[in-house]
Amino acid sequence: MQVIECRLYKREERPLLSFYTKEGKSLKVTDVVTQFARPVVEANGCRLWDVEYVREGTERYLRLYIDKDGGVDIEDCEKIHRAVDPILDEQDPISESYHFEVCSAGLERPLKRPADFEQFMGSAVTVKLYRPRNGLKEIPGVLCGYEEGKVTVQAGKETITFEKSEVALVRLRVEF
Repeated sequence: MQVIECRLYKREERPLLSFYTKEGKSLKVTDVVTQFARPVVEANGCRLWDVEYVREGTERYLRLYIDKDGGVDIEDCEKIHRAVDPILDEQDPISESYHFEVCSAGLERPLKRPADFEQFMGSAVTVKLYRPRNGLKEIPGVLCGYEEGKVTVQAGKETITFEKSEVALVRLRVEF
């Protein structure tokens, strides 16, 4: 996916940028940032785990989550922040004020893409549900299946499959 066109719109007297592929498909800010951040992250010996653009209270945050074999340290985060920050200034994918952060994906990272589920098959996870099932909204277990958005975990002696529409979040779980 490659951005080929950027359009500037005005709404409520604030400029809004929109990015499009050559097919005319609109891209999210996170997709645009992923395109130029991934090569920089990889050149610095890490993997780009996720890009998040969120509002927390009155502030907006753009976060890059990174990972590498052996774990990420503060120097990795700082090095990548320094490398990506000038590119953000140049590309200017976000027209409003925001905070830019580079973070470790963490031990209890969320699993989002099929490749994430494949990588962590057999790992301890917590499945968070939109609505309680048997009185529980969080179900701990071991990830034992993922197919077309359906998540299967071994919870004790029971194997449970959750439909995609039931699952709010699947996160790795650290057991001590």
